[in-house]
Amino acid sequence: MTGDQERPGDQDRHHDSIRLTVGAGTDRGLRRELNEDSFVAAAPLFAVADGMGGHEAGEVASRICVETLAEYARERPLGAAQMQQLLADADRRIRIAAASRAGTTVTGAALVEERGVAYWLVFNVGDSRTYRLSQGKLEQISIDHSEVQELLESGRITAQEALVHPRRHVVTRALGTGDDAEPDFWMLPVESGDRLLICSDGLTSEVSDAHIYTILNSTERPQDAVQGLIQAALRSGGRDNITVLVVDAALTCEADQEATAPRHEEEDTNTLPRPVAGQPGAAPTEGEP
Repeated sequence: MTGDQERPGDQDRHHDSIRLTVGAGTDRGLRRELNEDSFVAAAPLFAVADGMGGHEAGEVASRICVETLAEYARERPLGAAQMQQLLADADRRIRIAAASRAGTTVTGAALVEERGVAYWLVFNVGDSRTYRLSQGKLEQISIDHSEVQELLESGRITAQEALVHPRRHVVTRALGTGDDAEPDFWMLPVESGDRLLICSDGLTSEVSDAHIYTILNSTERPQDAVQGLIQAALRSGGRDNITVLVVDAALTCEADQEATAPRHEEEDTNTLPRPVAGQPGAAPTEGEP
């Protein structure tokens, strides 16, 4: 029996000249009693938060984070300055609600426009990760804020040693707790055919980048890729909560051409707004995915 899992299904979102197709899922894993991960997947914003603190405090921290992002992202244009303010607001809300005893990582991307050009605005605090698969190459965009990453960058350990280091889960930045909640940002021009992967470390601590690449590169539908990645993490031990978003981008002219092609009846065409994990309407199911 696996943990609680959400399967929202692929959803198409239009953003001017870009059509986004989104898959999302979360699973508490095989060893955790609670799922402290939360996510938001509502264009133009996609994010995963991994709560820390235990005894439901981590769940509260991650939920406050994604609720803050979702609430404000729909009301104002997004850019680096706006995202920085949103994350600062989330940090403040979590500290008030949990008295600085709980925190959360957060990573993700917002689709923004600068001078008529579409960009991914990628942001990160902590060790959840955002990747981009583009033109057959998988690249980790975010950089972990963790003790192991610092050891790796200083040359004191190798990449292989980092995978099994006893302090690999110790983060150096988080929202809601500690002294450093400063986010990092990256701006990447959107290219047709981009596939973003946004995930908690419950995936990356169990599944190698090479295996992640194989699944992303060989699976057409985002929701199928999400389920494949979650299953891979569970088969590898599922020692932590696992949350995965996969976002595909296509130019609307290309997407419209695809839309005229015959479609299988079972293909999911749901375009209702995606609920935020932890809120009413996000109905998890139990059992094997």
